[in-house]
Amino acid sequence: MAAGRERTAAPWLPIERADGNSLSYDDFLARYMHANRPVVISNVGKGWAAMRTWTPEYFKQRFGSKPVAIGYERNMPFDRFIDEVIASSAENPGPYMYRSFLHEVLPELLPDVVPQNKFAFPRRFSSPLMPEKWRRPDGYLKLLIGGVGSKFPVMHFDGENAHAQITQIYGDKEFVVFPPTDTPYLYPRVAFPNHSTVDDPVMQNRERFPLLAKATLYRTVLKPGDMIFVPARWWHAARALSTSISVCTNMLDPSNWQGFQDEVAAEEAKKSPEAGARLGDQLARVDRILTRLERFQKDSPALARALVLPAKLAPLTAEAAPDPSRRQLRIRIPTS
Repeated sequence: MAAGRERTAAPWLPIERADGNSLSYDDFLARYMHANRPVVISNVGKGWAAMRTWTPEYFKQRFGSKPVAIGYERNMPFDRFIDEVIASSAENPGPYMYRSFLHEVLPELLPDVVPQNKFAFPRRFSSPLMPEKWRRPDGYLKLLIGGVGSKFPVMHFDGENAHAQITQIYGDKEFVVFPPTDTPYLYPRVAFPNHSTVDDPVMQNRERFPLLAKATLYRTVLKPGDMIFVPARWWHAARALSTSISVCTNMLDPSNWQGFQDEVAAEEAKKSPEAGARLGDQLARVDRILTRLERFQKDSPALARALVLPAKLAPLTAEAAPDPSRRQLRIRIPTS
């Protein structure tokens, strides 16, 4: 075998699993989201039309040659994309769709994924008090489609300090994750520090990436009706084990707000220090308002329900949030 091509099968640990039929939303928040701890939850999305109808043939027939975004700079006719997905193999992987936001390119599919999965509720992203760039009641729901062997281009953690959630609808998909404490061993890119240069986290090239031996790998396989919660700054990668269809979304609440605020303000400051400071101040103001509204609903639930507005401005559950397929309530928070 050529130098540098040797591979080591990395030891791994299973990701904890929970049953969505018995796990309460409050327990999910306490045990996983606010503890920054990954989990796989089964039996979700049972009321979705998507679970009954979304198949490769369904997408091919419904959308035909409609162009669809596959990656950052690649579009394809939907029917040709599906043909290549079905033909995908481990030896010759086909394309993997990872940049199609439903509300932008396929809004007609949004009713197929309601009522929202309560464990994927985007929380503060759904508040009308959020600046418009970060305001989506579905948490920027994306469609993910790929065939055998296809995968997200790089191991990464989600930007803007977001929590991530992926729900499997069709087929099987393998996920691998590493904790944030392993970042020094995962060879982050200089230009994109949330992207790793590691080419295969499972069959590892220890000659090229010797520090990988110090990292702790977790693995799982998602089947239809399973979801994985990937906390902020947890590294993750996915690989389709069969023709696979899933959706993913991001979540934001007090548990990851400060990192979100710091990251987006720092990015804005690259354009202008003054603009970065203004955005930081604006987000701090939004945080204070939302924190008060959230606390009020927890401390005085009956009064909060009677007043109605607190839940509209700071929804705490999927049931209180607006339907992602409907028009949103628009409120602007002044920046000065």
